[in-house]
Amino acid sequence: LCSLFAKENLNHMSEQQLNLYDRLINEPSNDWDIYYWATEAKPTPAEFENDVMAMLKEFAKNKKREQRLRQPDLEYLFEPPH
Repeated sequence: LCSLFAKENLNHMSEQQLNLYDRLINEPSNDWDIYYWATEAKPTPAEFENDVMAMLKEFAKNKKREQRLRQPDLEYLFEPPH
């Protein structure tokens, strides 16, 4: 979930949002916690409740019903920002 979210959003995030995202993916000791918060299976702790988490929650809803069966290829990391 996070890798697909990153591919779609990192190039459009502000520096503050990038810092919040970095904190989100690096501070929790269990990646499953991030998944549960993003899918709203568990409440998000106050320290991670911010606009980036709101973006991740919206992304997790997959309103366009996209197939998200595998992680993205890493080539996108070397593409210029749009």
